[in-house]
Amino acid sequence: MALVEIQNLSTAVGDKQILKNINLSINPGETHVLMGPNGAGKSTLGYTLMGSPEYSVTGGKIVFDGEDITDSGADVRAKKGIFLSFQEPLEVPGVSLESFIRSSMQQVTGQKIKLMQFAKDLEKNMDFLKMAHSYAERDLNVGFSGGEKKKSEILQLLMLKPKFAILDETDSGLDVDACRIVSAGIAEYMKSCGGSLLIITHSTRILESLTVDHTHIMVKGNLVHSGDGTLIEKINREGFDQFIPQEVKDAERKEKLAAAAKAAMDAIKNSVKKEDILDK
Repeated sequence: MALVEIQNLSTAVGDKQILKNINLSINPGETHVLMGPNGAGKSTLGYTLMGSPEYSVTGGKIVFDGEDITDSGADVRAKKGIFLSFQEPLEVPGVSLESFIRSSMQQVTGQKIKLMQFAKDLEKNMDFLKMAHSYAERDLNVGFSGGEKKKSEILQLLMLKPKFAILDETDSGLDVDACRIVSAGIAEYMKSCGGSLLIITHSTRILESLTVDHTHIMVKGNLVHSGDGTLIEKINREGFDQFIPQEVKDAERKEKLAAAAKAAMDAIKNSVKKEDILDK
């Protein structure tokens, strides 16, 4: 049975429809990679799966571990074992990284955390990620570099051990060395608890320590193509254009023409208004 079953999922933000009839199954222990041009809706899928209230499900459903969670809040989903690593991690003044992770573990598991074991595991994982132990006492992500923020996200992943992790462009802003460490941290998560991954990315550097089972391409809110790990190499060589359906290209062309026509009409109207003002 699939761990994550996305069935005809459509999502909107306000009045704007973004995701359109997405169907995707992720089995336990699998790594799926989601790629596509900017504005394709990739992050929207991640936030929708996590239950962000900003995104409204307008059709379809999300089944996790055999249970329909379409209407469940983000806290419920987190307790069931879903984790989202943010593209731009938030800074939380007044809450240390250590306290945040400990509190999160307690909330997710519903059990009291054994402090000595927690401290031991935290230090071990920080060493693995080459993070100075002093970061544990610092306010969550406050004053952290881009690389340390992303390591902080992976540290949370290693400590929480979710069943399903969504990583939203975790590699953005990382230099080569930091990206290699983060990639190794993700691989360690897979090795230690056999979870499932959905990695949203524009780059392939973060995948170097991982075995990719399935690759998906999203364009304009549609999943337009899927394949195995070798599809990533093809995308790197040839880009996304070959996978974009002609009807999507035609619709995008019409949108651009309509926008250009509107801009021209607005310019004419503004010009006429200026002339009227000058005549007066």
